[in-house]
Amino acid sequence: MMRQAQEAAPSIGPLAATLRELRDRTGLSLAALATRTPYSKSAWHRYLTGAKHPPRSAVEALARLAGADPAPALALWEAEGDDAAGQAPPVPTASAPEPAGASRARRGRLPLLPALTLLAAVTAVATALATSSRGTAPGTRAEPVSQRCQGRSCQGELPGASACAGDAQTKSAVSDAAYTVRLRWSPSCGTAWSQVRVRGAVAREVSVRTGRDVLSAAYSADDARGDTSPMLAVSSPSGVEACAEVNGKVACTGLDADPGSRP
Repeated sequence: MMRQAQEAAPSIGPLAATLRELRDRTGLSLAALATRTPYSKSAWHRYLTGAKHPPRSAVEALARLAGADPAPALALWEAEGDDAAGQAPPVPTASAPEPAGASRARRGRLPLLPALTLLAAVTAVATALATSSRGTAPGTRAEPVSQRCQGRSCQGELPGASACAGDAQTKSAVSDAAYTVRLRWSPSCGTAWSQVRVRGAVAREVSVRTGRDVLSAAYSADDARGDTSPMLAVSSPSGVEACAEVNGKVACTGLDADPGSRP
């Protein structure tokens, strides 16, 4: 009797599945994601297939591009990180061996906490995605927990997800009838970014540049709170250009450039 070999389709974890759904909502290819974030096309392929655990900033950037609340995806990101840590082998000790039954029982309990954490995170993501599909009122989403970074460790992070916004200064600005673009600088973090304030519900793309180093973030008209580019690690705001594209027009400002907008 002939038997036909069957190969099980590879499965991906809840985080990778959520990242895929967010990517589908952006409508962007891997190459387009690479141009709009600090991560390469191959890196995004690994994150979306579950081959590699993504950095926190990549999860936040993808959620922003999708116009979604990053908190549920970050809950999965933290849960999968805790789960991986929970599966680490125990460190050998010189203590006396335990009875076989007690050892088996203890090993059976070890993964319980990470599993419960992951289950709670999956439930939160499902609820958040269902809510976002029905439409969520502006101002109801949770903000990521603030954290401190410095210099290169801030590169690519959004200032709203860090403590860098606390001492931020506006070093240059340009205004239009529909929006205002500001070059923002954090002395404590050593970072600069672009911020745009729009009048009305419009899609916008915010970017910051120094030399060939460019970072950008895109926000849909439904995202009423997204207003900054990722942060650039720079020793000074001099030579940094902050830009925003709104309604087909690009406005830029910087300390070494004449403030003004260009069509």
